[in-house]
Amino acid sequence: MKHHAISFIGAGRVAGALCTEFFTKGYRIEKIVSRSAQAGSALARSCNAVWSDTVEFSDITDIIFVAVSDSNTGEVLEKLQCGNKTIVAHTAASFGLEVFPERIKRKAVFYPLQTFSHGRKIDFNGLPVFIESSDETISTVMQETAEAINARILFFDSQSRRMLHLAAVIVSNFTNHLMAKGKDIAEKSGFSFEELKPLIAETVSKAFDNGPENSQTGPAERNDMITVAKHLELLSCDADMEKIYRDISASIMHYNK
Repeated sequence: MKHHAISFIGAGRVAGALCTEFFTKGYRIEKIVSRSAQAGSALARSCNAVWSDTVEFSDITDIIFVAVSDSNTGEVLEKLQCGNKTIVAHTAASFGLEVFPERIKRKAVFYPLQTFSHGRKIDFNGLPVFIESSDETISTVMQETAEAINARILFFDSQSRRMLHLAAVIVSNFTNHLMAKGKDIAEKSGFSFEELKPLIAETVSKAFDNGPENSQTGPAERNDMITVAKHLELLSCDADMEKIYRDISASIMHYNK
């Protein structure tokens, strides 16, 4: 399998994880482009690449990964300058091929479905990576690139991928926010977040084993309105959390009818 020369636009969490993984697997990283000289230079040094703040690339680069925020993806692609043979792939969940300017002919989406954080190493083995491309040749190249990091490859159109991203936000970002709010409530009552960890671990494990639709417990699931009312009273000093509790409880009751 040919190891293509890769460059990145972006030096954040997604770019850093992908860059590190490709470099570890033997890929040559040519260039890191980012607005932050500190972050870009640090990432470039870690993979023997060069840093730049200009989105101009020579023909040496085979694949450019545009790993910036979804809101900046279109602007970056408009400014990007590269050779006609270079493949440009963005990692945004919210866009498909339509975000590329017409002049970029060799284009793809390379979207890894995972939450990325600084300082945490991601295991790419079996990680779902969603690929969309402008033609079969590019699709093959992107598939080989994903296989090199042992990812699990899926081909879906933009609309289907957007729906999965919505699901991902709910199960990951929303769940994490609820854990943060739960931690706040526990700590205000003199308890540690450690006391909740076994419960969180069993909740996730049970959802994987039995399916979340078969694993719901709690006062809303058993229609225990007395307990629900007591909890709402305790939350009366936190209007936002009171509304979240009320809305999710109502959703659980409706779901289980």
